[in-house]
Amino acid sequence: MLELVARGVVEIPFVLADQAHDVARLLKKYCNVPMSLADGCLVRMAEKLASSAIMTLDSDFAIYRRNGREVIPLLTPDQFNREPPGPERFT
Repeated sequence: MLELVARGVVEIPFVLADQAHDVARLLKKYCNVPMSLADGCLVRMAEKLASSAIMTLDSDFAIYRRNGREVIPLLTPDQFNREPPGPERFT
């Protein structure tokens, strides 16, 4: 991923200084989880980029919500490790 960022293929239009107030709001909201600064930044980016999904190994992301109550689309390893349905499922 860093290689793609370095080559300019992937851009991350996020400046923490500009988003500090909103990230602090998220950290306060999820203080009992607790939410890390990195998690707060990712949730804030998901709020700003409506068509985004977060690729994560962290199960806490199932708890987090963007824009109040909106579920954040996640890409997790278990989505890719599931067995496809066998033919018996279609009979």
